[in-house]
Amino acid sequence: MNRADLSKQPEQVSAMFDDVSTKYDRMNAVLSVGNDALWRIATTRAVGPAAGERILDLAAGTGTSSAALARNGAHVVAADFSPGMIAVGRDKYADRSDIQFVEADATDLPFADEEFDATTISFGLRNVVRPKDALAEMLRVTKPGGRIVICEFSTPTFGPMRAAYNLYLERVMPLVAGVASSNAEAYTYLNDSIRAWPSQPELAAWLREAGYEHVAYRNLTGGIVALHRGLKPA
Repeated sequence: MNRADLSKQPEQVSAMFDDVSTKYDRMNAVLSVGNDALWRIATTRAVGPAAGERILDLAAGTGTSSAALARNGAHVVAADFSPGMIAVGRDKYADRSDIQFVEADATDLPFADEEFDATTISFGLRNVVRPKDALAEMLRVTKPGGRIVICEFSTPTFGPMRAAYNLYLERVMPLVAGVASSNAEAYTYLNDSIRAWPSQPELAAWLREAGYEHVAYRNLTGGIVALHRGLKPA
């Protein structure tokens, strides 16, 4: 299976990410024109990891975001449902005792209630077959008063930028992926999943529906990406 369709069958999506795992970080940098590093900095600041905290980084991929979260002394559990991604991450950060890699289904997390000070997911929620169930699970494993941060592709708010972005997704991204990726079809799926994803207000409504308080979001890069935040009721 090289490409998943938008029915998002877990086995298909997992196999697709397995297939691109060894070049995933490089492709992220290429396709985002380097903005992935800026988005990761913004996400880490929004999470605000502190020494001694336990943080769940869901859909962590190869652990690049987890390493950023652990830099201030937090212990990070890097969870992903792709065995290939987990294998690359474990190899890459074999010397890091502050990052623990775990294979996990976002809709049925293998963690106890109220285990984490914060939970976060970057560019992964839209790949979950039942994203609302994933939000409920993230709430369950978060301590009272703990925070959630979601970084996800979204809807540009400025008309001309939205048109340019859609053109990039439709024409430029497939060409670049075809040249630089070992599996161009996987990036066609990612393209389609971005287009099908809800807008910023709708995702914020999902967070409130799941039970989070003080829900807010801010746009990054003109709304190409949005950073959503919330707190579990104390």
